[in-house]
Amino acid sequence: MSQTLDTLVGLLALEPLEDNLFRGASYDLGFPQLFGGQVLGQALSAASQTVEGRQVHSLHGYFLRAGDARLPVVYQVERLRDGGSFSARRISAVQKGQILFSSIASFQNAAEGFEHQASMPAVPDPDDLPSYAELMQQWAAQATEPLRRHLPGRRAIEHRPVGMQNPFKPLQPQEPFQHIWMRAAGRLPDDPALHRYLLAYASDFFLIGTALLPHAASLWQKDIKMASLDHAIWFHREFRADEWLLYSLESPWTGHARGLARGRIFDRQGRLVASVAQEGLIRKREERT
Repeated sequence: MSQTLDTLVGLLALEPLEDNLFRGASYDLGFPQLFGGQVLGQALSAASQTVEGRQVHSLHGYFLRAGDARLPVVYQVERLRDGGSFSARRISAVQKGQILFSSIASFQNAAEGFEHQASMPAVPDPDDLPSYAELMQQWAAQATEPLRRHLPGRRAIEHRPVGMQNPFKPLQPQEPFQHIWMRAAGRLPDDPALHRYLLAYASDFFLIGTALLPHAASLWQKDIKMASLDHAIWFHREFRADEWLLYSLESPWTGHARGLARGRIFDRQGRLVASVAQEGLIRKREERT
């Protein structure tokens, strides 16, 4: 594993403090606010450590406050139910005595049933595309100095976008769709739960940004304010987060300073492995917050 991926895997392991109580260190992506994907992955890790023999199939949560990327986060898990087939856990992420994120995760025994799925979009192969980090460095000279300090370098998750516009030039309105190949930047242990934590972490990248595409706007513009409000993820089948996954994103609606985005995640063989939905705050910075 790369050093950055090894660090992220360590953060997702969490430190047990006592029964149903865990602490996670924070991962600084270059911004003062805590990245929502870290909280998603750590909350899922905390809940999973209180469940035996079942895999998570869904997590639904609300981001209530912005977190501080310099401080650890404490996770409180409440065991809501352990039934014959399903288990439910409520997870609260706490920092400075306040709840940042509140969620419920559901776990299920392996089971057989009817099957169907959506088809994977036809997109270029990831091996034929430059990485997101390479594109951003290529365009870096057109960014302001404050933004240049936040440009992504080597990260734990590698992204290869399909047909991405230069966010530092005047943008053209686009249909509210985009496709991103992604994978962990190194080989991971054969632990299905860890691959779910990492996918939860990665699912927060690019999601609400899709809602800006029809408006010729980007999160890299200094007058745009964005924040995740809620997040839901459903896991459909086994997958490996260290192999290429296609994140197919769409935004069916934006309005009232909010944007809704949905994502479908396919493996390279075209199997749908997870689905995601999120609503986020989208404002011009001159507006009162």
